[in-house]
Amino acid sequence: MIVGRANGVDPRPACALLRTDDPYSAFARAVALFAPAAAPARGVDPLASIARDAVIAADVSIGPFVTIGAGASIGARTILYPNVVVGPGARVGDDCTIHSHVSIRERVVVGSRVTLHDGVVVGSDGFGFARQRDGSHLKIPQHADVVIEDDVEIGANSTIDRPAVGETRIGAGTKIDNLVHVAHGVAVGRRVLLAAQVGIAGSTTIEDDVMMAGQTGVTGHVRIGRGASVGAKSAVLQSVDAGAFVTGHPAIPHAAWRRASMLFRRLPVFRRRVEALEQRVAELEEKLAAREGSRTDR
Repeated sequence: MIVGRANGVDPRPACALLRTDDPYSAFARAVALFAPAAAPARGVDPLASIARDAVIAADVSIGPFVTIGAGASIGARTILYPNVVVGPGARVGDDCTIHSHVSIRERVVVGSRVTLHDGVVVGSDGFGFARQRDGSHLKIPQHADVVIEDDVEIGANSTIDRPAVGETRIGAGTKIDNLVHVAHGVAVGRRVLLAAQVGIAGSTTIEDDVMMAGQTGVTGHVRIGRGASVGAKSAVLQSVDAGAFVTGHPAIPHAAWRRASMLFRRLPVFRRRVEALEQRVAELEEKLAAREGSRTDR
């Protein structure tokens, strides 16, 4: 049993105790000890396709049907599972785990100890089009950089777009859940947590230690300050101050949203009350008009 040091536990328990200041972290490390990952064998599978000038470090594991483009580099002890594509000029650091069907597009930079789960696409084209006079849309070429820093984990089928100019960057230690979209030119800080189905529009800045719950949407060209939190299903349409907790559509301070939610639930009652008051006012006005008419007749 893993317990906090402050927990009141029988001094003579029936089982062994691990006392710690951080039980949840201790639990995570214990699980890792008892359920180690089954790493594939080291070496390059003969069915992999690797460009002649690609740089492959020592002790890598490259599975069948992996494709590595010209001038790309793969760091030491990195694992590429089957059907991974690493584009020309891309760089993948040391001790990374790249799961099946990941696409790391041309010139993308991936740091060390990065995990990309199945179906992740890094460096896909940003959504940029110029509307023409005839109503058609001219594509704006998206050829700038994408950088994934060290110790980042990105969940399955998430996409990180590249911009036309500048860069898209995911800061060190950030953890991204499944089905997240980070658009072109977004800067995500360090240790950020993005839950499933978060969508971040272009040129937005997410500062360090921000937490965004599931299905949150953020409009483009805004800033979410350091340590801010965004509640589930919220729509962030303007910048958020550091340390703030916002919720709702549009997102407002969480306490204000809770008060508003209570009012929303009571709107049908309020409507009936207003209708009753309007009826009563109308009746009083009719009586008053009749009284004034009778006085005029006199």
